[in-house]
Amino acid sequence: MDDMTFEELLEINCFCDDASQRVKAANLLEQRYCCEIRCADMDKSVLFAHHARGCTVVAAKICKNVVIYQNVTIGSNMRYNKIQNRWENIGNPILAEHVIVADGAKILGPIIIGENTVIGAGAIITKNIPANSIAFGVNQYKPKSPDYDLVFNPNMIAGEEIMKVNEELVAEFNRARGIHA
Repeated sequence: MDDMTFEELLEINCFCDDASQRVKAANLLEQRYCCEIRCADMDKSVLFAHHARGCTVVAAKICKNVVIYQNVTIGSNMRYNKIQNRWENIGNPILAEHVIVADGAKILGPIIIGENTVIGAGAIITKNIPANSIAFGVNQYKPKSPDYDLVFNPNMIAGEEIMKVNEELVAEFNRARGIHA
């Protein structure tokens, strides 16, 4: 397993029938990519940008065509009620089809994120979010425009093109401040 790619380790970690192989793959994912991925039910089409670096993903279910960016936390936020002597808010999130979770977002608790929803960068979500929404801030959301894909589209722009635009932005910034290269 030492020479396996992220994708190969992910496949073993999430879909292998051999428990010992899953443990080995999980350990390597944590060592190499600082990520933990454990789902009761995850579709094989789920994509992890940047090799899931910094992610902790412990979900009840992640459906088809979900994309998860770096430094995302998906997990529980259960609490122990000392008066009633019992745990509350037990369970992990479900992400429906075509959900995108942007950098640094937190999705916590027994909640459902509706299909075609984007969870914005840095959002903290502990409540159900309806389908076709943009979630942001702390448990805020608004309808998503059907005219735009946000954060991810299968027809992604090439990294070289982004770098060219960045070079132009830096040149404009420097010119505005009288900085000569």
